[in-house]
Amino acid sequence: MRWWEFGFFALIVPVIFFAGYHAGGYWHLATPLFVFGLVPCLDHIIGRDTRNLEEAQYKVLKDERSFRLLTMGFVPIQWSVAVGGAWAMSWTTQPWWVVPLAALAAGMVTGALGITLAHELGHRNNRFEQTMAKLLLAPVCYLHFIIEHNHGHHANVATPKDPATARLGESLYYFVARSIIGSYQHAWTLETRRLRRKNLPLFSYHNAMIGYSLSPLLFAVAAWLLGGFPGLFFFLLQALIAVILLEMVNYIEHYGLQRRQLEDGRYEKVGPRHSWNADHWLTNRFLFHLQRHSDHHANPTRRYQTLRHFDESPQLPTGYAGMILLALVPPLWRKVMDPLVFAHQEKWGGGI
Repeated sequence: MRWWEFGFFALIVPVIFFAGYHAGGYWHLATPLFVFGLVPCLDHIIGRDTRNLEEAQYKVLKDERSFRLLTMGFVPIQWSVAVGGAWAMSWTTQPWWVVPLAALAAGMVTGALGITLAHELGHRNNRFEQTMAKLLLAPVCYLHFIIEHNHGHHANVATPKDPATARLGESLYYFVARSIIGSYQHAWTLETRRLRRKNLPLFSYHNAMIGYSLSPLLFAVAAWLLGGFPGLFFFLLQALIAVILLEMVNYIEHYGLQRRQLEDGRYEKVGPRHSWNADHWLTNRFLFHLQRHSDHHANPTRRYQTLRHFDESPQLPTGYAGMILLALVPPLWRKVMDPLVFAHQEKWGGGI
């Protein structure tokens, strides 16, 4: 495994976006057609890769700087697509309907790649990588994710307390709305608790959620100044698409899985059994091993290049792009996924 394998595939989607933007018109559809058309087909053809690193390989790769630099190198691409795209709207001569198409393609980049890398960097325990994560989240107006995901989702995953865990039988559409609203509310709750523990005032510069909540307004003003109404519409729509894409992935990653509640009221420790896994080689290169989600939740500090396959993890039928297409049709989703949930719970136990 080499860092450039991830870098090569990660650049394909931004290159398609910029090429489509240059060509204009319906060429903006090249990005979503690639992501949701070609990639699921190639996932099926190329298949899965369940190999894990040997211990000697792990010791070498876990601290290799190139893998870290690659994730941080996406920051200028994120800003070029989101903010640069808004500015470009000021001098475009294309018809009005091109703006939402361009925003759709941009959201594929800023959501599928930008937020994925923000997620990776946000789990690191040094300030620089945390800052890089925030720079990736700011252009999609989802800075509170870094609070809720790390301190809320990872603590409460696969329990009724977690807004980002999809319940058995819950449709994608209901879940996305519930998770967006619930995650924002819980981020405020977590930040309020932190301030109270430190005896700090709620309404002060110490409260990160104030800045995180005002940030989208500042970006909206900037987008309007850069690109007028088309720029503002482009920016807000790409951010919305990016966030919806994130929540679609959240829906897939934990659908129907629940940890057992112990006699003392607490829940069992998070393990590889509490997240859906997908070992499809191609999409794992595109998404920096995000689909090896079971190991990520069991071991949140492991870097993406070292994440492992576990036989006990529930396995998705296909990669994330194909699963999103399936989830868009709730009856079909339940027909495929509900039996897999029941089979997994019967084998390993846990609530539903």
